[in-house]
Amino acid sequence: MSVLNNPLKQYFRRPAVYLKLPSQGKYYAEGVIDMPPTGELPVYPMTAIDEITSKTPDALFNGTAISDLMRSCIPDIKDPWAINSVDLDSILIAIKAAANGSNLELESVCPKCTNNATFGVDLIGVLATLTVGNYDEELDLGNLRIKFRPLTFKEMNEASLGQFEVQKIFAALEKEENMEVKAKHSQQALKDITELTIQILTNTIEYIKTPNAVVSEKEYILDFLRNCDKDAYTTIRDHNAQLRAAAELKPLDIKCISCGNEYKQPFTLNPTDFFG
Repeated sequence: MSVLNNPLKQYFRRPAVYLKLPSQGKYYAEGVIDMPPTGELPVYPMTAIDEITSKTPDALFNGTAISDLMRSCIPDIKDPWAINSVDLDSILIAIKAAANGSNLELESVCPKCTNNATFGVDLIGVLATLTVGNYDEELDLGNLRIKFRPLTFKEMNEASLGQFEVQKIFAALEKEENMEVKAKHSQQALKDITELTIQILTNTIEYIKTPNAVVSEKEYILDFLRNCDKDAYTTIRDHNAQLRAAAELKPLDIKCISCGNEYKQPFTLNPTDFFG
């Protein structure tokens, strides 16, 4: 008996949210997303299996849970690991809204009177505020022109895992009593985090155009970043940071219900807390 003929199919979950990506589908290779003609991706509520997956710490940590959620809740996403960083927050927020409604409760402490209160955040409203930096514009760096691109979810996840490993080393060094050993390992850990940062920056560069060639090979770009002068490196790093900041979640406007103080509340998206 084929499940294709299941008479209960009409009672399966239906889209609860329709998502227009901040990137509008740009910067994707063919086969990553099947974009509907409307430009809006249907987002389905989570299944029972999705709920279990979203509460599995190891799967959240290594990115598998988020990849599986994207594939299940937004079937038009065919390759979740290739989703760009500029769209990731909007996708996770849409999945959360489809699962639990558009209102999210958020605790906030007033910096003036220290009153702790719970506020409602309109997730659909948050989606409307998300933007994308201009990745089409090249950075002019003397004789070089540098084209950037957003990181993929896979690259972001690998970077996070690498940063976590270095942080574990620093945490272990806090307990090291031998100052000579501590200094030696601290220096190596700093070199490791610097190398990791350069590798991440390398992945954000699509190509570097010289007067005679267009260089897109990662090993050449990595070699350049390791050996260019400090000012050039800082300019490249800061330009990428500006592009990344354009896509970040904006702080929320909060008014304290106790003293009336108005302040900005950072709104960050940690999948472990968001779905776990």
